[in-house]
Amino acid sequence: MRILLAALAGAAAMFVWTAIAHMATPLAYTGFSKMTNEQAALQSLTADNVGTKPGLFIFPWTDPKDPKMMEKYQALAKTHPTGMLLYRPVGQQMGSDMTPMLIKEFLKQFAQALIAAWIVSMIAAGFVTRVGVVTAIGASAGIATNVSYWNWYGYPTDYTLAQITIEVISALVAGLAIAAVMNRRTA
Repeated sequence: MRILLAALAGAAAMFVWTAIAHMATPLAYTGFSKMTNEQAALQSLTADNVGTKPGLFIFPWTDPKDPKMMEKYQALAKTHPTGMLLYRPVGQQMGSDMTPMLIKEFLKQFAQALIAAWIVSMIAAGFVTRVGVVTAIGASAGIATNVSYWNWYGYPTDYTLAQITIEVISALVAGLAIAAVMNRRTA
C-alpha cells in the first residue's frame, strides 16, 4: 500500500513540475524554430502530397528493406532536404480539450513513479539516497531516448538538453515525494 501511495505522490509531483516546465519556463519550446516561409510549406502539406492519415514521416523516403537503402538515402540527401515530419491532416488536430492527453500523461508518470517506488522499497537507505536513486532512474530515462534522437535524427542540441533537464527535475521531485512517503528503512 505504501508503494502505491508513494507512487501517487511521486506522479503528482512530476505532473505539477512538468506543468510548470511547460507553462512557466522556456524549456518546453527550447529548440523549436519557425520555418522561413511557413505559408508555402503549409500549402504543400496536402492530402495529395502527404496522405489522409496522421503519422511520422521521414524524408526523403527510402525503403528500409532495400539492401541499398543507405546508398540511396545518401544520394538523395545530396540534392534534397532531409528531415522528419509529425503530421496531422486538416480536421485531425489535437483539439482544444487537453483532458485526455493530461490523463495519459499522468498515467505515464504514475507508471514511472510506481516502478521507482518499487525499486526504492527494496533499498535499505535513507532519504537522500532514495531521492538520488529515483533521480538517477529519471536521468537514465531522459538520456536514453533524447540522446538517441539527437544522435540519429539530428534533434537540436538545445532541445535535447531541455528535454533531459525536464526529465531529471521531474525525477528529482518524484524522488523527494517518494522518499518522503517511504521514510522507513526497508530491504
